Amino acid sequence: QVQLVQSGGGLVQAGGSLRLSCAASGSIIGINTMGWYRQAPGKARRLVARISSGGSANYADSVKGRFTISRDNAKNTVYLQMNSLKPEDTAVYYCVAEQDWPSRDYWGQGTQVTVSS
Repeated sequence: QVQLVQSGGGLVQAGGSLRLSCAASGSIIGINTMGWYRQAPGKARRLVARISSGGSANYADSVKGRFTISRDNAKNTVYLQMNSLKPEDTAVYYCVAEQDWPSRDYWGQGTQVTVSS
């Protein structure tokens, strides 16, 4: 089992910044990719960014140039730096850890990010 504990988030004005953190513990040996998804009210959960253990990252088009994903493998922690936030970034953000085998995704508890206009 893998446990993910998220921190960060909150309320910020448009144009502001926030940083999310997600610390993994437990049976993490099989974890390669970690990432962030978000879910706005009434909408499906969607990918924000993913990063491999080697540092290769990809982003949703809507956040490119504004958000940066990073990870500290020594601390088993992934971060999401969010800059130039917009009201449409408002959502619950979920951390995910992808286990290669057996294939399984582990999810964090979710954290609310609210961007006011």
